[in-house]
Parts: sequence; structure tokens; C-alpha cells
Amino acid sequence: MKNIAVILSGGMGARFGGTLPKQFTKLAGKAVIEYTVEAFEKSLNIDEIIIVSHPSYVDLIWKFVKKNQWKKVTKVFNGGKERFDSTYSALQGLEGEDNNSNILLHDAVRPLINESIINNCIDALRNFEAVDVVIPSADTLVEVYDDGCISNIPNRAVMRRGQTPQAFKLGTLKQAYQRAINAQRFSFTCDCGVVRSMVPGVRVATVVGAESNMKVTHPIDLFIAEKLLQEANKISFNTGDNLDYIKGKNIIIFGGNSGIGLEIKKAAILLGANVEIASRSFNNVDIVDIECVKNYLAQMEKKLGCIDYIINTAGVLIKKPIDMLTNEEVHTLININFIGAVNIAMASKQYLKKSSGMLLNFTSSSYTRGRSYYALYSSSKAAIVNFTQAIAEEWSSENIKVNCINPERTATPMRTINFGIEPAELLLDPRDVALTSLKVLGANSTGLIIDVRKDGR
Repeated sequence: MKNIAVILSGGMGARFGGTLPKQFTKLAGKAVIEYTVEAFEKSLNIDEIIIVSHPSYVDLIWKFVKKNQWKKVTKVFNGGKERFDSTYSALQGLEGEDNNSNILLHDAVRPLINESIINNCIDALRNFEAVDVVIPSADTLVEVYDDGCISNIPNRAVMRRGQTPQAFKLGTLKQAYQRAINAQRFSFTCDCGVVRSMVPGVRVATVVGAESNMKVTHPIDLFIAEKLLQEANKISFNTGDNLDYIKGKNIIIFGGNSGIGLEIKKAAILLGANVEIASRSFNNVDIVDIECVKNYLAQMEKKLGCIDYIINTAGVLIKKPIDMLTNEEVHTLININFIGAVNIAMASKQYLKKSSGMLLNFTSSSYTRGRSYYALYSSSKAAIVNFTQAIAEEWSSENIKVNCINPERTATPMRTINFGIEPAELLLDPRDVALTSLKVLGANSTGLIIDVRKDGR
């Protein structure tokens, strides 16, 4: 008996906006659908994957299949205008399969589906012919009349929110769809709705889903999904994590003479990496001067042979009301915190392309909301986040990864100069930030903003 995943990717994403449907929008450097298919590709219990696509994007789907070397994807079918049409297209392509086969229908725009949910669906099909994935509702649900007025408020305790995959015995789903077509009924909310309406004797079981198994419908969902993806990847460093991949790597650290940069240097050397640092105070490398940065990196490539990772921890904070900053201070804040980062990125690209390496930037927790008395610092750090995400997408086709570390307030000399002595229990240890940074270097993702919180929060 086979377990076949059917990825429904026929939608055009009218609510999402953009030039491409939402399933092709980039999430941390990869298309949303790539995460979705990858989850089923890696699942030990899935034997085959079929993708149903809008006809305009079938070729693009096959490009993803080739790029990611998905071995389980056997067919890409044309979808229809509605979900009903797309599922029916898949069923037509499954003619000849054993009716006892397990079919899991999943939305392409639910990229954070996990192995546990997949396995629970398959397990439930041992006793039931149809299975839905559901989660409790934290909100009160209401039914309304056509005029928008409330007609009923159901008991929330017995209400659930439906997700996917929805899983079926192939024969049951085929029977339901054939009856619907014979009855000329084509309007259903989901595939479980088709089965319940057309084969009423079949009970539809439920398994518990997850809040993280969200559907990317609106632009803000991408931001939420990115944070959930970070949590799913467990990027924060934990005692016992293996960082052996750092051994023998060539790492350049801008701003590596103090603070977090210095801690990254010390940790990387202990792990066997070859580390070079650059700063104005250490070797007169001025990141505001792009020619200086280019010359330095050229020297480092000649010395090391190649450059695997480039880390930019350079930054400056001047805590003052905006109208009390001198022109020189304004230029210093903007030039070092942003222009310097741009210069490093532009000069780094050719070397990271050769090594399929990573550029690692640094932002600040103040990027999410401007802070009084350091407006230029916090706004420049917001720019770094945007810049990181933009070039991550630009460079992904060239196998260059670009990520960004976002630490909470950290016990560094720069912070002490601006805030004075603070309780140690309120500050991150820069070594913890350093170890998380080194762990990120081993990640396959790009375009991530990795939060580092006190005590792993």
C-alpha cells in the first residue's frame, strides 16, 4: 500500500498580491512551495509526490524539482480554476493505483507542515477512510446572515479550525468525487466536505495539527512564517551542538577586534577555523571606503586561498537626542552602520560565489521599533534587515547565503560606553551570541533574521 502526497498548487493568490502566486514567493531565500514539497520528500512514510499546478507554472515546478533533486516527485498535473477541479485532476492521474492507497492532499502554501502531522494522518487511515487535520480555536466563532448580522454563536469547545493535509483512502475519495460530478455539485469548502456530503456513511476522523502549520495567505504571513521557520530549525546554540563544520574554514570578521566580533574570533579559532579580522583600530581597514575593503579581501584570498564566510559585526552607537548630533556624528552613524555594510556585501560577493559561502550581518533588537536617543542607530539597523533579505533573494541563484543575527542587548564595550554599568543578568553574554552566529554559518537557509535572546527565550 502506497502513501501518496498530492500538493495542491493551482491557486493564483489574488489576496496576496505580487507578480507571482504566493506559493512561489520567497521565504528565507526559497519559494514557499519548496519548503512544502521538501517536508514530504524527507518524510520516511511518503512514497510518492504529485504536484497539481496552474498550467502557467508547470515548467517552473519542474525547474524546482530539478534544482532540489526531489526523487519522490513523479508527476506534475495541470490544475483547474477551483480546488475541486485540481483534486479531480490529481484523481484522474491516479487511475490504476490501488484503491487502498493513502492519499494526503496538502496546500502548497502551508510550508511548515511537520513529520508528526504527516505520520498521524497515515496512522489514522488504518482505522478510518478519511482524516482531517484540525486545531482548537482560541477565538469565538460566529455564523452570520447575508446582511452580516449574527445568526448563531457555536460552542467554541466543539469547534475546530481545519488545516491540511486531508488524508483519504483513494477509493473513497474517487467515489465521492464521481458522485459529486454525477450530481453536478462542484462547490465545496474542502475535500473532507466532498466526502461528507457525497459518501455520508464515511466518518471523517481528526488528528491534531499545529499553529505553525499556517497558511500563507497575506503578506504579513511571510513574516510570521519566517519566525516560525527559525524556531523549527532550532538555530539558537545549545550546549552539545556540533560545530565541527567550522574546522578548516576561512572566516573574515569585520569589527573583530572587540565585542561580539572578538568573541566570534576566539570561538572559531578554538574550533579550528582560520580567522582574519579587519577594523580601523586593528589594521586600518575602513569599511566606509569600498576600495579599502576590496583590497583587504583580495589580500585575504591570496593568503588563505579562498574565503568561506564573511561576518560584519562593525557598528557604532551614539546615544543622543537627534537634534544634538553633530554633522560628523550623523555621517559616522550612517556610514559605518549602513554604507559600510553595503560596501562589505558588494566587495564580498565574488569570493562567496566561488566558495558558495555566507555573508552574516548584524542588526539590533531596536530595528523593530525606533528608539529615542538613538534614532539613527535603530533606523540603520532596520535598513540592515531589509538589505539582508533583499540581497539574500538576489544572490540565492548563485549559491550565496546571506543571513542576519539580531541579538538582544549584549554586554559589549559599545553598550557600556552608551548605557553605563547594567545588571549582568539583564544582558546577553557576547560568547552566547558568538556561538549562535557560528551555528548559523552551518545552516542551509538564507534571508533569515535570527533572534538571540537571553537564556534562549
